[in-house]
Amino acid sequence: MRKPVIAFVTGGYSSEAVISYKSAITIQHHLDNDRFDVYRIDITPEKWFHLGADGHEILVNRDDFSLTLDAKKINFDAVLIGIHGTPGEDGKLQGYFDLIGIPYTSCDTTTSAITFNKRYTVAVAGASGFKVARSVLLFKNSYLSSLDAMSALKFPVFVKPNNGGSSIGMSKVNREEDLGAAIEKAFKEDEQVLIEEFIKGREFTIGVFKSSGNVITLPFTEVITENEFFDFEAKYQGKSEEVTPAVCSEEVSNKIRQAASGIYKVFNCRGVVRMDFIYNEAERAPYLLEINTIPGQSEASIVPQQVAAMGVTLKEFYSMLIDEALASAK
Repeated sequence: MRKPVIAFVTGGYSSEAVISYKSAITIQHHLDNDRFDVYRIDITPEKWFHLGADGHEILVNRDDFSLTLDAKKINFDAVLIGIHGTPGEDGKLQGYFDLIGIPYTSCDTTTSAITFNKRYTVAVAGASGFKVARSVLLFKNSYLSSLDAMSALKFPVFVKPNNGGSSIGMSKVNREEDLGAAIEKAFKEDEQVLIEEFIKGREFTIGVFKSSGNVITLPFTEVITENEFFDFEAKYQGKSEEVTPAVCSEEVSNKIRQAASGIYKVFNCRGVVRMDFIYNEAERAPYLLEINTIPGQSEASIVPQQVAAMGVTLKEFYSMLIDEALASAK
C-alpha cells in the first residue's frame, strides 16, 4: 500500500523563522517515516525549496506545490505546517493550499487570520462570553489620535505587537512615562500594537487538538517566570519554570479545560493550538490572553511537554495530526 506523501514546511518570512527552525528539529526527529514519505520544504522570502540528499536545492513548483526529483514528479497528499509567523500562521499559506486543494494540519485561512491578530482574537472570544482583558489597538500611521482611549485602561499594561507570537517586541509598562518607548519597540515588529490591561493571577497555557473528530485538551502547564512576564527570554532562554501538569484544584482545572475546548470550537480550530490564560483567583475565572495556532515544538516548547504528560509519544502525536488532515480530504 502506498504511503501518504507529506510536505513538512518550515522557515517563514518574519523574525519568527528562527523559532520555526528550532521546532523543525524536534518535528523531523519524531515523524513516523515508516508510515509517511516526508519531504521538508523550506519557505523563505527568496525561494521555496527542498534540499536533496546530495545537498542541492530543488525548487518547488508553486503552480501545484510539487517537486521534481530524478525526473519524477512528487505530489503531496497533505502538508504539516511548522511555520511560526507569516505566511504559515496568519492564513496566507492556508489560503494557497485551499486554492490548489491540498489538506494541511493547521487551522483554516479564516481562523488563522483572526487568531494571528490578538485584538480580533479577544474581540471574538469576548463576544462569545469568554473573559478577556480590556485593551486598545493602535495603528502605526494614526496611533496618536487613539491614545485618548488609553485613559480607560489602568496601569500596569502590556504593550505588544498585535500580530504574531513568540513574545517578540512585548513589554510590561508600569508607568505612563514609559509607555512611549514600549510602543516604539512594538511598532518595530508590527504595524499594529495592542495595549492591554494587566490581569493579576496565575498563568496557564494549554494545548488543544482534534483527533478522529474529537476535541482533546492536553495536560496544561503553569508558567512561573523569573522575569516580569512570559517574554521571549523567559519562553526560549530558560528564564521560567514550567510545571506540567499544573498543580491546581479540580475547580481551576475544569474551568481552564472547559474554556479551552469551548474557545477551540468557537474559533473552528483544527490541528493543535496553544491557548494562554490568566486565572484570576478573585473572580475565580480564566481570562484568555491569546491563541497560538502554530505552537512551538522545540526542546524548550510547552506542547511537547504536555504531550509527554498525556502519555503519548511525539511520533504518535504528529501522526494523529497528519491523519486528521488526511481524513479531512476524504
